[in-house]
Amino acid sequence: MITLALDASTYTGDVALLDDTRVLAEESLAMRDAMHERLMPAVATVLGRAGVDVRQIERVVCGAGPGSFTSLRIAGSIAKGIAAGVGVPLYAVPSMALLLGASVGAGRYLTALDALRGELYVALYQVGDDAEIVELEPAGIVATDELATLASRFGARVVSPVPFEDGVLASPRAAAVAHLGELLAARGPVDLAAWEPSYGRLAEAQVKWESAHGRPLPVG
Repeated sequence: MITLALDASTYTGDVALLDDTRVLAEESLAMRDAMHERLMPAVATVLGRAGVDVRQIERVVCGAGPGSFTSLRIAGSIAKGIAAGVGVPLYAVPSMALLLGASVGAGRYLTALDALRGELYVALYQVGDDAEIVELEPAGIVATDELATLASRFGARVVSPVPFEDGVLASPRAAAVAHLGELLAARGPVDLAAWEPSYGRLAEAQVKWESAHGRPLPVG
């Protein structure tokens, strides 16, 4: 099965094209650029590098967050657009799991992403001897200074784009969907019309608007 996978939960975006679990091509890019949108060109790059036409894509998988509000919206919009345009299912996976795309080996891992305000998004995973990634605890928010205690409690090693003592330094890799077969099968495809990424918390702009107006931001 030809799978297009993409993630932009951090300020580094990542795109991969896979044939079943074999990675055909992948591309990483900086998401913070006020003048250019780079994720869609990266999709074109991996398709071209692999010699695959967009109409050959059989499944799209998108990192669902939590993470950067703007970057997640860009990735989600591209994923939905391609899935709808080609007529294929869209699957959503936790971006936290994609941090385990690095060569971490079998074991238990606490993945962590910066949630700002002195906090982290964390999730707990088990990587099997066959490299399959299994979610043990979904993403939640903890204070940054609680991370070491939490990792010790779970007997887990930290994996994060943020450097931590004895941790593994890594960014989410879209190619890690090759090791999320059980999770993908269990969750199934999302509803294209209704799905959107999980941002973890409200965007700063929305928080400020609601604080200033004393009511929820109107939607729609």
